[in-house]
Amino acid sequence: MADETHSKSQRQQIARLYNKVNQEMYGIGVRKQKVEMMEDKIVIFGQHQRVPALSVIDQKNPPLSLSVDTTLIEEFKSRLKKQLESELELQVKTILKDFDPETEEAAAVIYLLK
Repeated sequence: MADETHSKSQRQQIARLYNKVNQEMYGIGVRKQKVEMMEDKIVIFGQHQRVPALSVIDQKNPPLSLSVDTTLIEEFKSRLKKQLESELELQVKTILKDFDPETEEAAAVIYLLK
């Protein structure tokens, strides 16, 4: 039971940091998110709200929109990794993240060092 409580608490802390980074970068939080933990991996499923200006760029210049999205995702991963390591003392090996602008769904997989 103690492991279950610790796991729930850690999932909540991870969700809080994920949302914090999202707010810092985009000025808005995540609509919904779910954090799953398995051995040396953490998976975060999130429903985001796309920044309206990025939707305009997507309509007018899709290649530029893709480039901007890629740049923002890379920065998000970098910030999230720093937060996880400094605030939760997790040893992060890498973070994989993808976002679908059409559905506003995202997934992140965090690989931890063991």
